[in-house]
Amino acid sequence: MSPLPTSLRIASVSGSVTDRRHAFAEVARNEDVQYIVGDWMSEYNMTMRGGAKSNPQSDNAEFETSFMEAIEPALEALARRRIKVAVNAGASDPEKLHDELTHVIMSQGLDLKVAWISGDEVLNQVQKAIQSGDPLVNLTTGKKISEWGFTPIYAQCYLGCWGIVEALNHGADIVLCGRVTDASPAMACAAHHFSWQRTSYDKLAHAFVAAHLIECSTYVTGGNFSGFKSLHGKYLDIAFPVAEISPSGRFVITKSAGEGMVTVDTCKAQLLYEIQGPYYYNPDVVAVLDGIVMEQEGPDRVSVSQVKSVRPPPTTKVGITANGGYQAEAHYFLCGLDTAEKAAMIERQVRNLLDESSFHTLKFRCNGSCPPDPANQDAATVDFRIFAQARDESALSLHKFFRPCSDTIMQSYPGATFAVDARQALPKPYYEYFVTVLPQDQVNHICHLPFKDTFIPINPPLDTVPFLYEQPSFETENPVDLSTFGPTTRGPIGWIVHARSGDKGSDCNVGFFVRHSDEWDWLRSALTIDMVRKLLGQDDEARPIFRFELPHLWSVHFLLKDHLDRGVSSSSTYDVLGKNLAEYLRCKFVDIPNKFLERGKI
Repeated sequence: MSPLPTSLRIASVSGSVTDRRHAFAEVARNEDVQYIVGDWMSEYNMTMRGGAKSNPQSDNAEFETSFMEAIEPALEALARRRIKVAVNAGASDPEKLHDELTHVIMSQGLDLKVAWISGDEVLNQVQKAIQSGDPLVNLTTGKKISEWGFTPIYAQCYLGCWGIVEALNHGADIVLCGRVTDASPAMACAAHHFSWQRTSYDKLAHAFVAAHLIECSTYVTGGNFSGFKSLHGKYLDIAFPVAEISPSGRFVITKSAGEGMVTVDTCKAQLLYEIQGPYYYNPDVVAVLDGIVMEQEGPDRVSVSQVKSVRPPPTTKVGITANGGYQAEAHYFLCGLDTAEKAAMIERQVRNLLDESSFHTLKFRCNGSCPPDPANQDAATVDFRIFAQARDESALSLHKFFRPCSDTIMQSYPGATFAVDARQALPKPYYEYFVTVLPQDQVNHICHLPFKDTFIPINPPLDTVPFLYEQPSFETENPVDLSTFGPTTRGPIGWIVHARSGDKGSDCNVGFFVRHSDEWDWLRSALTIDMVRKLLGQDDEARPIFRFELPHLWSVHFLLKDHLDRGVSSSSTYDVLGKNLAEYLRCKFVDIPNKFLERGKI
């Protein structure tokens, strides 16, 4: 099908610092788009780059160098085809990134004007708030910063789209941001292109959702999709997404040429990723998601409508970084029978040799299990992980951590074997991360236009609605008696249910959805908060869980508060990004109606 009338086309070419570099140049050369956006930022590199900037001895770059690797081959096509660019890549020094990129552009003899955005660095504002007695409540744990126990060394807030809009309005070809929201670059392209006002809330809300759907690049075109088998092997070079946005805000998600797919289900999965409830917050608008509608318009084309809006909050989210201390880990391998007993034996022996009082985190975890009658020895092998964190580096020295972990091996369980590569057992620094909000009127949001030797301050929103620390949570209305669905088979819920999960700080969200309309009543009736706690099993630590429904998407969403042990930069778990929570829950057994199984498994 043809693009929407008078629509603009925005391509997303990066969803993280580790995304494929080639996409930028390929899209710039070959795709019919007016704008390219990309995201190289995450909570992890916010802490890493912020920590590097606060440490004068650090030799780490303070912006994302992989962005330069991606954009340099694309510059000629961008200049020739007059494609505008807005990216989240500056990390803790977008000005330095501006200087480096401008140098490369000049060396290539190209006519490209580069702007950059500042104001996201807010350590001074955070310190003043602490000194004035502002409680600064953690969004994930509900605790005050005074209870945190760590000293902030860096703080970065999430800016909205209007600085980028000003840069584009004044002729910038490329806009570099340190930390705007993931959606801000694409929102800005739409607002600039159609001359939307700051109060065009319904239009902005639609653009916000469009931006969210493409911000993680190939997550909406088949990557990280629980239905990946339906790609039929066409996933070696999955294409990148394109949003076609109309003047009214209505939009279609499609993709560039290549492998992958855009379906209602891939779009549902990405929508559910990282949201926190029915209200999706941004500094410029709040999108209300519970009435959203998605429809398959044609091959690789999904239209999205019925996004409602609320005026923006007076606050914006802030990530605060602190030196957490040091961490180290050691691994043993258990094999075959009695792995639980073997794990208990080695744990008791190691604890007997360690000075546990020197650690603020010490965890022993058995990862994996030996299946009945395993096909080979590797399949029968289980990883036993010893993970420790301490304020003092000396507490994790060779003699105080690795030696006590390893020196008991000769008296331990049958087959006792530790990982011979012990580099992870040496102490390395790590960062703690505290997520809160600050008033937007305390943020010095500025658009810098070096090619005009000027800058433009960006005012905060004036007409606002207070931020909700806790969003609405509810069980389903009029649940259906599950026995009415007929005979059942005990099996993994993932046989018929898709899911997607992600992290925000130490919170983890997970959304479930089904493929057929008559499965919706079963899903909403079966997936209660109590059922999710049962599915979590030993991982349920009785923390709050919030639930809401997206009925037009046949989806139930859950927010698990403080589920990820402090979040990606400091977590003691393997699933530091919360992405595997969905896949864990999909493998748990429930009673599935046989009539749904007859359609085939996902």
